[in-house]
Amino acid sequence: MAERSTAAVDVADNSGDKRLTAEAEDQSTADGVANNRERDTDSDEAQAGAGTEGSGKASPPELHSGHKLARRYRLEECVTRLDGFSSWRAVDEKLRRAVGVHVLPAEHARARSVLAAARSSALLGDPRFVQVLDAVEDNDLVYVVHEWLPDATELTALLAAGPLEVYDAYQMVTQVASAMAAAHREGLSHLRLNPNAVLRTSTGQWRIRGLAVNAALRGITSDTPQRTDTEAIGALLYASLTQRWPYEDDAHGLSGLPKDLGLIPPDQVRAGVHRGLSELSMRALANDGATASRHESACTTPEELVKAIGEMPRIRPPEPAFTTPPDYQRTAYQQGSYGRPAPHLGATQPVPAPPPPLQSRTGKALKWGVSALLIAALGLGSWQLADTLMNRGGKSDDQNQTQTTDENDKNEEKKPAKPITIEAAQEYVASGEAQAPGDVGNTYDGDSSTYWRTNRYNAGPTLAPYKPGVGIVYDLGSSQEVSTASIGLRYTGDHTTVHLYAADALSPSTGVDGMKEIGEATGSGTSLSIKASKSVKTQYVLLWITAVPNAPSDGYSSAGYKQAVTNVTFKG
Repeated sequence: MAERSTAAVDVADNSGDKRLTAEAEDQSTADGVANNRERDTDSDEAQAGAGTEGSGKASPPELHSGHKLARRYRLEECVTRLDGFSSWRAVDEKLRRAVGVHVLPAEHARARSVLAAARSSALLGDPRFVQVLDAVEDNDLVYVVHEWLPDATELTALLAAGPLEVYDAYQMVTQVASAMAAAHREGLSHLRLNPNAVLRTSTGQWRIRGLAVNAALRGITSDTPQRTDTEAIGALLYASLTQRWPYEDDAHGLSGLPKDLGLIPPDQVRAGVHRGLSELSMRALANDGATASRHESACTTPEELVKAIGEMPRIRPPEPAFTTPPDYQRTAYQQGSYGRPAPHLGATQPVPAPPPPLQSRTGKALKWGVSALLIAALGLGSWQLADTLMNRGGKSDDQNQTQTTDENDKNEEKKPAKPITIEAAQEYVASGEAQAPGDVGNTYDGDSSTYWRTNRYNAGPTLAPYKPGVGIVYDLGSSQEVSTASIGLRYTGDHTTVHLYAADALSPSTGVDGMKEIGEATGSGTSLSIKASKSVKTQYVLLWITAVPNAPSDGYSSAGYKQAVTNVTFKG
């Protein structure tokens, strides 16, 4: 639904494939995946000038958004157009779900190998791989349909933020190595295993896309496929530990190693790298037959790599962070304990003896005094009861008047809501790409002419299932009780839905499902007010948009489903 999303596209760039094999090096091509938000696919075609075998024999099919394959798969957005084939985000109208589709002419030199690779991959049925759903030759077209994972994030995007934590890197190499070992047992190889082909889902599972198919689309082969895939896994682990690509050339958004330095272990590139994982990556990477003296024998197959991982001490997940509760404080009002130290554990606390009865002259006088007061109180109460029964009507009016006065007093005690100052804000990206992170400040600058705008979407108003939502996290400076929120909107129409959630930081540690909802509202005008459904005290508030109206084109934004936020104010 979004204009540009590669989170579940089964096509990745070739920038890091120069070390696969000599044959793969000659046959690989540039991907041409666009980075601009609203770029046409015509510019992608211009990047495919250096084609590989078969590019002169077949031209890309004349397809467009809205075209249907097999009266079922509606093409939505062209993600890649390269070397005689194109890749699309599409919708399976029969099952009402998003899918990815590779399309190429039936007379393309690689059409048969692509069909064979897709059907072999589909037969594997391993859930650790992005599944091939259909592989069809229909008249003059060959197309391969595969899963689309909107909740998954590429390893490339994860590494852009920094190296992975030790446990995450361990889980990645463990799951990827075991998955590739299972594939090779069935005679399947990947040959294009790079950070773009490895995805982490919202549940923390790692999945691999493009098994056999990506290499077939580009005509990549290898005489030693197991060695090629094992080296690729080693490069993935190396990059995850160091945020560097283990070769001289930059690739996949990562800087390469310094020239003329050679392949050095990850723990010499970055301090604090796990020693065992550093050695494991060196055993998997090709190093011209040379390894450091501390390294054991090289791993040449995914099966050997899985065995080497099993011989390592298991890396456990980090302990969850929690705040130690304060020590128990004894109260001073406990009978018999005032001014006394707390007893030691195991010690028997003596039971205090009951006080002696009031036997003295003063005690007897006190008892007679208390008795007299009780008798007087009973008499006075009886007289008041009789008087109340005789003047019931008049008293009832007085009571009503008193009750009304009390209610007015309570209403006067309610304090009016006060504006809450917004200290900072940051865009929240649950999946896919960001919207306009540089414009977040426009939503609380007090200027209604400035705004933060979402991407343009082809369908709506609801953003799901293609994107769970878009939004901004606001920092209120300190913990505040948010009672209302006023949101200025740029576009009218049916309809805009906004939720407010209490987050734990500007970059929340949990997804939206793990946050406490403050309130929600739906409207069709240029403003929206949200009243808190329950009392919530928080420093960080997520403004989460799940539905947007269909708006006309303006400026550089084309017509489509979109929304822009002009001013946001909170009161508490």
